[in-house]
Amino acid sequence: MPISHIMASGMTGIRAGGDLVARMELSKSMRIKEAKEYVAKKVGVDVFDLADEYAMRDVREELGIGVITSVPGAPKGIAAKMNIEKALDTKINCCDFFRNQLKQ
Repeated sequence: MPISHIMASGMTGIRAGGDLVARMELSKSMRIKEAKEYVAKKVGVDVFDLADEYAMRDVREELGIGVITSVPGAPKGIAAKMNIEKALDTKINCCDFFRNQLKQ
């Protein structure tokens, strides 16, 4: 866990794209360069923009994948994670768990 935290906060975490890159490194065993390229392609930005808080703020709001400050009407929590699942074409365990809870 400390390594994933360092990686996510090193690219400014949820303020930019660090959390997305770290998620791909851990869930799909990608190297950092490969993960950055994958995330950049999926969210439609240049690799260098992943660490740019200003550029990623707009991207995160457009895709509904969560921002650090509250935005009225914007997805938060599990809703944002479900949007991350869709944007990155990956599975997130807590989203599956939540969907299963809704079925019961």
